[in-house]
Amino acid sequence: METERLTLEEWGEALPRSGYEVFHDPDALAVLDAHVDAELRLYGTAKGQQIVGLLPVFVEERSVGQTAFSPPLSFGVPRLGPIINPNSPKRRKWERINSELADAVAEDLETDNRSTLFRMTCPLEYPDPRPYGWNEFSIEPEFTYVVDLEDCADLEDAMSGFSKSLRNEMRRYDELDLTIDTEGIDTALRIYDDVVEQYEEYDDTAPMTRPFLRDLLSSLDDDRWRVYAARTPDGTYKSGIITLFSPDLAYYWQGGVTASYEHVSVNNLLHRAILEDIVTDPALESVTGYDLVGANTERLCEYKGKFNGELRPYYVVESGGLEMTLAKSVYQRVSGSLK
Repeated sequence: METERLTLEEWGEALPRSGYEVFHDPDALAVLDAHVDAELRLYGTAKGQQIVGLLPVFVEERSVGQTAFSPPLSFGVPRLGPIINPNSPKRRKWERINSELADAVAEDLETDNRSTLFRMTCPLEYPDPRPYGWNEFSIEPEFTYVVDLEDCADLEDAMSGFSKSLRNEMRRYDELDLTIDTEGIDTALRIYDDVVEQYEEYDDTAPMTRPFLRDLLSSLDDDRWRVYAARTPDGTYKSGIITLFSPDLAYYWQGGVTASYEHVSVNNLLHRAILEDIVTDPALESVTGYDLVGANTERLCEYKGKFNGELRPYYVVESGGLEMTLAKSVYQRVSGSLK
């Protein structure tokens, strides 16, 4: 096996039909490449003529040294990292590809150099970060909730495991004159303004810029995103959610700022509309789960737990040591001032 750098076109041709995150899409990577002040390196491990391992990394030279991130910071990308797609079901084949890709990327990035900072958040479908540990990276698990929708025939099936209070509120949608429809990029930017205000309330900065959001939605195929907006009978906007789609998952990505209508949580009704589309729309037939994008913030888990989603682990791989801790602190301050 050999690992080499791919073009975006080659990456798109090598991407499997399923089992990857939405930001592995070549169109999403192209937008990130245009907005991130770093070199996009697309690594591909080949067995014969077939690409069986993939890993995108954004590499940047800074005064504190080289940084290599997958995904890049400050763009709202929940996970990126490696894809292993063997042409054999045998476990040892998978592990050989995984090790070859990890070793080759570590060598190319010279991660044994103490001035190189590496950080990677792996996909949900990536279960084995051990080769990165063998390359002296630290590995920590993080978590998200995924609502299993694979065998749901309708909305009631989807809601069957939800808390009683959540089910009751979702069912009230039919009693209200509130409407929820899918809208376009202008509404997505309206949702973005809500997100900015919410982050400011916690003395934090928004996870992306308006131009990035606009360019991302403009570049992705229509089947990769939907913008759900709730409006009153006179057209007044109440709240909205930007949902992204990979072949396997729908992502509760941005939005959902607190709002109520007739004493009902508007966000619960937005989630209801998203779930109903997932389980009934033929265009979303391959989507089998609703990723609530995170179960790592305590104040948010009480609400997300009401959906009775499966707690799914994923792995964060990064350089270790005091030097890297200091370098990350410097980089994040500088990065935050530029985004």
